Amino acid sequence: MGLNGLMFAVEIVAGVAAGSLALLADAGDFLGDTLTYGISLAVIGSALRVRAGAALFKAFTLAALGLFILAGALYRVFVLGTPDAMTMGTVGLVALAVNAFCALLLFRFREGDANVRSVWLCSRNDAIGNLAVLLAASGVWASGTAWPDLVVGGLMGAIFLSSAWSILRQALGEWRHAGQEAGAAQAETVSGSSISEEKP
Repeated sequence: MGLNGLMFAVEIVAGVAAGSLALLADAGDFLGDTLTYGISLAVIGSALRVRAGAALFKAFTLAALGLFILAGALYRVFVLGTPDAMTMGTVGLVALAVNAFCALLLFRFREGDANVRSVWLCSRNDAIGNLAVLLAASGVWASGTAWPDLVVGGLMGAIFLSSAWSILRQALGEWRHAGQEAGAAQAETVSGSSISEEKP
């Protein structure tokens, strides 16, 4: 959480300074991860429905982030200029090192419930996003245009939407399953009470 929070601050400043959509998208991803780690830790050990609810919240957050990035890409096409490739590359490299470390720590949790799996997916997205930022920086430097940055920013937005959909489907399934279990337990309790009342 600390590493991701720090990198969010670094990339927000660098993204604005460099005029890079890819860096700003990656900063948003770091913020999402910081919130995701915090929520996941808060609900570990809670009932399945609570954990599924947390995962649903994270899915909607990821979806909102993806839509925001895609909207930013459209804005940059018509309004802003070419980003600074050197800043993009330097910050992207540092971010990749941080995310690779986090992804290695979380690799063993990649097949957990929706709450835990969402943490892994966010870390995986980070590493992919950082590689994409480095490619975008190289493309901006080589072409002298903003198009590589735009393409990468748009792709990252699409990745966020894809991950949000994946988490949403699993979380909804777990939410329904928890509801069914609660209903069955309640029915069993009512049935048991009725039997007790019928005894002389």
